[in-house]
Amino acid sequence: MTDTPRDPNQQDPSYEPAESPYDNPTEKISPTRSGSDASGASTTAFGAQRSDRLPRTDDELDFPNSSASDKRSTDAAPTEKIPTYRPSAFADSPTQTTAGATSNAYSDRPTEYLGESSDSAVAAPAAPVRTETVEVPARRGSTDLGLFVLRVAIGAVFLGHGLQKLVGLWNGPGLDGFQNLLEESGFRYPEILAIAAAAGETLGGALLILGLATPLAGAAVLATIINAWCFKQVAEPGLQFSGATGVEYETVLGFAAAAIILTGPGKIAFDGRRGWATRPRIGSFLALAVGIAAGVCIWIFLNGANPVVR
Repeated sequence: MTDTPRDPNQQDPSYEPAESPYDNPTEKISPTRSGSDASGASTTAFGAQRSDRLPRTDDELDFPNSSASDKRSTDAAPTEKIPTYRPSAFADSPTQTTAGATSNAYSDRPTEYLGESSDSAVAAPAAPVRTETVEVPARRGSTDLGLFVLRVAIGAVFLGHGLQKLVGLWNGPGLDGFQNLLEESGFRYPEILAIAAAAGETLGGALLILGLATPLAGAAVLATIINAWCFKQVAEPGLQFSGATGVEYETVLGFAAAAIILTGPGKIAFDGRRGWATRPRIGSFLALAVGIAAGVCIWIFLNGANPVVR
């Protein structure tokens, strides 16, 4: 043995490189470890069954069936069966998947998991349906103008008669003269009744002209005109309608007041924006009943005379 230095370029004769599966072509892989499976077949280190060469065509693949045309349809690889999901028609939000079924937050029926692909087209989301009711204003034509003319005419007549009784305007009897007239006609409590009747005619006529609180104003003037009709009918024996002593004038005013109560004041009024001003219903019938009942009760309980048969 000498101390001569070792040449680095000189290979050690005892050195033997390790064998690698990548040193040989892929068609001739030399296994480094081999074993046997349960059936006794020899296997490589990668778990593949040993064979002389690798398959190159579809016919050489390991399909159990003999027919090559049926291999893809019956025994296709799992990767060829792609599981698909049928989205819901109302899927507007992300779905939650649980154990083979997907459920939608806005759908009552969960979407089903399909083991094989479906060729049916996915239904498009349904368009939202508007359910609110749109009210179309009715065409009233000249109805509001006609109601305004009627209100002003009837209201002016009652306002004038009320001012004659209340303050003696236009050669009227005044409050004292009206009270004496009621007392001579057989009315009880003429002092209170004179003030109530004069104020009812004056205030009711003014409200009719303005179209304000029209049902109550109409009921007030209707109760007053009923007593005026009975008072004039009692003055002459028998039923009088036309002529100087007839009740034709009072009858027309009474029916006109009732018509205003039932139809409402119309849009040309202070109450024009209220629903009952153009579409009166149960409230108008109640106001009409109150006006008729008040006029009849005042005559029966405060006078008591029969206006038809004397």
